Amino acid sequence: MRLILNVIWLVLAGFWMALGYLLAGVVCCVLIVTIPFGIASFRIANYALWPFGRTVIDRRDAGAGSFVGNVIWFLVAGLWLSIGHLITGALQCLTIIGIPLGLANFKMIPISLMPLGKEIVEA
Repeated sequence: MRLILNVIWLVLAGFWMALGYLLAGVVCCVLIVTIPFGIASFRIANYALWPFGRTVIDRRDAGAGSFVGNVIWFLVAGLWLSIGHLITGALQCLTIIGIPLGLANFKMIPISLMPLGKEIVEA
């Protein structure tokens, strides 16, 4: 079932979301100071391609740098990304076949809000 949901997700939403996160990651990596944000964007892009069967957990070794970076990320991009995931998820939940896709969008909100200090693992 995960495979079917992931393929539907990839075709309908995941590919375009991953491209957006990849583009943001490239821009962040070009600007040398924001490389940690670029790496986080690449991690989210990977998660956006294939979200079913994976989950996000907190890294225990994340320190104060992750907290400060997450505050900056939240103010610059995180709030807007999470609002986008919320609206897209709500619209996808309007149809019966879109409910799992909407739930996947809701599942991406925490990592889009604060991606530093997080790890994506198999569920």
